[in-house]
Amino acid sequence: MKRSSQALSVLLIAVGAAGLTLGLQQLTAKPIAAQQREMQSRALLDVLPAGSYDNQPLEHPLGITSGLLDNSQLLGGYLATLAGTPKAVVLRSQVNGYGGRIELLIAIDRNARLLGVKTLAHAETPTLGGHIGEPGNAWLASFKGLSRENPQAWALKKDSGQFDQLAGATITSRAVINAIHDALRYFDEHRQALLEPTGHD
Repeated sequence: MKRSSQALSVLLIAVGAAGLTLGLQQLTAKPIAAQQREMQSRALLDVLPAGSYDNQPLEHPLGITSGLLDNSQLLGGYLATLAGTPKAVVLRSQVNGYGGRIELLIAIDRNARLLGVKTLAHAETPTLGGHIGEPGNAWLASFKGLSRENPQAWALKKDSGQFDQLAGATITSRAVINAIHDALRYFDEHRQALLEPTGHD
């Protein structure tokens, strides 16, 4: 009798503990998932200056009308707003590099100036073109503040343009420059539609 009473007590404690664990998991699952989404969003959107937007851009996808551009392809885009006013768009671009496809995130402000460029994926040679995948890459950072017209020659210096290349990575550099210029041109040609979703110019 004593043993069965002890076994019942152990069983009740185990069931209670399991129920408590399950309840805690359900209670914390949503906040944890939301926090993970927020961290992923911040990591993805670090091409946007801190404090330049207060919405969740990834929850505001843009309708990209024609994804195929001269040298690259747009895979999608997002709108960043501040107090309901459109401030920037973030375009996901894909271009063929030396080792395969390069996927970029290109942020452009409402005045058609580059806010930042980030590599999301690539298959370039690690010691050469692969440097574009490194966080804080100085070569990619050098495009910040430029626009479609400034400079006028969007090409490598060896192609009579104004840009240096990544050391030993001519094809990678050329591809990235072309993709950025394509994105700027797309923004210029579709600016009103891209900045309209919230009803502002």
